[in-house]
Formats: sequence, C-alpha cells, structure tokens
Amino acid sequence: MDYFSSMPRPLPIALVQAPPRPVGDDGFAGEVEAVLGRFPDTRLIAFPELHLCGVDSEGDERTEQLRAAAQPLAGKRTKALADLAGDLGIWLAPGTVCEEGDHGELFNTALVFSPRGELAGWYRKVFPWRPHEPYDPGDRFVVADLAEAGRVGFSICYDAWFPEVTRHLAWMGAEVVLNPVQTTTPDRAQELVLARANAIVNQVFVASVNTAGPFGMGDSLLVGPEGDVLGALPGSAEGVLADTIDLDEVARVRRVGTAGTNRMWAQFTSADAPLDLPLYQGRIDPDRWRPREGDDR
Repeated sequence: MDYFSSMPRPLPIALVQAPPRPVGDDGFAGEVEAVLGRFPDTRLIAFPELHLCGVDSEGDERTEQLRAAAQPLAGKRTKALADLAGDLGIWLAPGTVCEEGDHGELFNTALVFSPRGELAGWYRKVFPWRPHEPYDPGDRFVVADLAEAGRVGFSICYDAWFPEVTRHLAWMGAEVVLNPVQTTTPDRAQELVLARANAIVNQVFVASVNTAGPFGMGDSLLVGPEGDVLGALPGSAEGVLADTIDLDEVARVRRVGTAGTNRMWAQFTSADAPLDLPLYQGRIDPDRWRPREGDDR
C-alpha cells in the first residue's frame, strides 16, 4: 500500500473512556459488544492503559498485584482477546496489560488484534513513569499495519512526554498514534497539550484515551494531523468517542503543509549536510528523514 496516496482511507474508530476492570473480571467481551451495539460500523475499538489489570492498592502491595496479573505474551489472555477480535471481526486494542517477560520482567504492554483473530502488534512501554511505576522498560518503538486502512503506532501514557517516541513512530510510517492512558493526576491538562503538539509536529492523528473516574481523570480526545481536536470526552465520566477518520489526511497535510504552510517532513534536501545530535550521539541524515512507506520500515 502507498501511504502517500490520495485515495480516501476511512477508519471508523471508538475510544472507550472507562474505569479499569478488576484483574480476573470476565466482563470485557460484553463491554466490547456493547460498544459495537451502539456504533456498529466501528472498525477499531481502543481502551485505556491497564484496562484489564485494575488493582486497588498502592506501593509494594500494588506491585505484587500487578505481578500476579502478569501473563506471558503467548498466554491464555492473549488467545482469549484474539478470539474475541476474530469473533467480532474488528481491530481490537484492549488497552495495555501486565506482561511477564521471558526472564521475569514486568512489562506494561499495548496489544492490537486483527479481525482475523490474530495478534497484529504489541508494544512495551519505553518510558515507565518513574519512580511511581514498577515496570521494566521496553526497548523498541512499534507500528502495526491495519490491512484495510493504514499503519498505527503505539505510545503509552508517559511516553507522550518524550517527543522522540511520536517522531519515531511517524518516521516508521504511523498515520495514527494510539495513546492509551491511565492518568489519575492533575497533569492531564498538560497531556492534552502534548497530544495536540505531537500531532502537529509529526502530522499524524493522535488518539489519547484515558481511564474514567473515579479512578482516572478522563478527558480523552482525538486529534487530527494539523492539531485540530476532532472529538473529546471532557471530564471523567464514562463515555465513547466515536468518529471516522480518513488516514489519507496525513498524506494530504504532508503534501500541502500544515495550515497550507509547513512541510516539516520535506525540510531537508540531499545536498544538506548531516546534522549532529550530541544528546543522542547520532545525527539527522537528510537521506533518512522522510517517513517510511509500505513495508519499508
């Protein structure tokens, strides 16, 4: 697929602002089915961070409960979620789960399942909220292809505070960044700014879906590739933000420029010298600047 084509690529999505389900709760399938009952055309349903791993304690006890909730990536939970997505024929992003790594690590992992009932992608949170979270960090950025539409990237909660994450996802070809969040603190106001900023400077859609009250602050939102707020769920009440986005808007904005003006991904020419980045002991190479297309990741 040519990710810079001019053919409309509609993607009906639903962002579910809801409180976390207690560990072991078996009502998630019904929750997903209820969303589809209200919005039957939905192709992608996304839930908040740790939606299936709700715990009600703090400190060491919380860490112990999260570890007890962890399963291997290829465990029973993943199979059940894959079967659910396949039975319903949708792309399902159930938020994040506690994953037990091969060497006993505890990862905070986002998953997405295909309408064929397959695990289509997973991402381990690279920037745990330290010192408050017990998770081991992931070691790579991840995008996944949605066969009928385009490419999605993953950014979990605090990841959004690091511009390197969304920039790399956009460079890897992501057209929409799913940002499952479990923000219970007053900094949700700043996260709303970051969602729009990350969308603007990378010319991508950003879907930031937060946990509902009384546990979370809510304020989920969907942002377009020019930074415009396409939909929002103000406050902490439960709700569903449903919309149809056209992923070709990413190609259009990059082609004509944000506000018809700025084309950041076309900034460099092959005649420009590489720019050293001392912070990373690396550099911006003009020959590698443009986002990747299709299978060229």
